[in-house]
Parts: sequence; C-alpha cells; structure tokens
Amino acid sequence: MHPVPDALAYLAGTWRVERTVRDLANGAEGHFTGRTEFGPLDGGGLLHHESGTFTWQGVARPAERTLRFLPGDTAGTMDVHFSDGRFFHDLDLRTGRHTADHPCSADLYRGEFEVYGPDSWRMVWQVGGPAKELLLVTELERSLP
Repeated sequence: MHPVPDALAYLAGTWRVERTVRDLANGAEGHFTGRTEFGPLDGGGLLHHESGTFTWQGVARPAERTLRFLPGDTAGTMDVHFSDGRFFHDLDLRTGRHTADHPCSADLYRGEFEVYGPDSWRMVWQVGGPAKELLLVTELERSLP
C-alpha cells in the first residue's frame, strides 16, 4: 500500500473511473466508465463530481453524482458527505488503506479503500441487507494533463 499523509491533497484533480457493479442476489452485472473531478470547495475541502456512462443489462445511460470531501478531525483525514450535506463515511488514507461503514436503512455498506501509488487507488463497497446484495469495485487512475 502507498501511505497518503494528506488525503485532500492526494485526491485533488481529475481521475479516470472504471466501476463494476454486481448484484450478488441474481448475478446481474453493470459497468460504469467516466471521470471524477475533485475541485476546491468553498470553506475548505473538495467537491467531488463524477460523470460518465453506466451500462446495466445492456442499456447504457448517463450517470453522475456529487459528494463533498471535508477535512476530518485528525490532520490528513476527511469526512465524506452526500451533496445534500448528510454524512456518508470517514476516510483515512495515512496507511494507504481504510475501511468504512455506512448504514442505509436496514442495509450496510462496507467500503475498503486502497492506495496503490501516487496516481492510482481503488475502492470496494460490499452492500448487504434485506434490500440489496451488491459488490461495487471502482478503480481510479489519475488523468495527467
């Protein structure tokens, strides 16, 4: 793993995104391809905007999401919030690896984050509960100018 002393500084910029989504209950698979930008956020932190194409069962559609990455309580860490301000999860990449949980109704999202180097990282979300059984694997690679 690649330690990241300051997660906000590390994430700033533009990244290529490849994500696979697997429904563990029925075996259906989807794929997202796009980019994400981490730009400055008024008051500190980063505004994360992801956009691209999500293909599910052969149907391709535009997809996007926005998150806010705010400085955490400990230097070098951050708290991730949905665009409406609700807390999503914490993120501490100082060792190059982190696990976070996010309860969503009766389901639990467990995220594992791994940094491979200065320009690549990965997140894996396993979702389990009565409503969903999913595995989401996202590979991110820095887009160089």
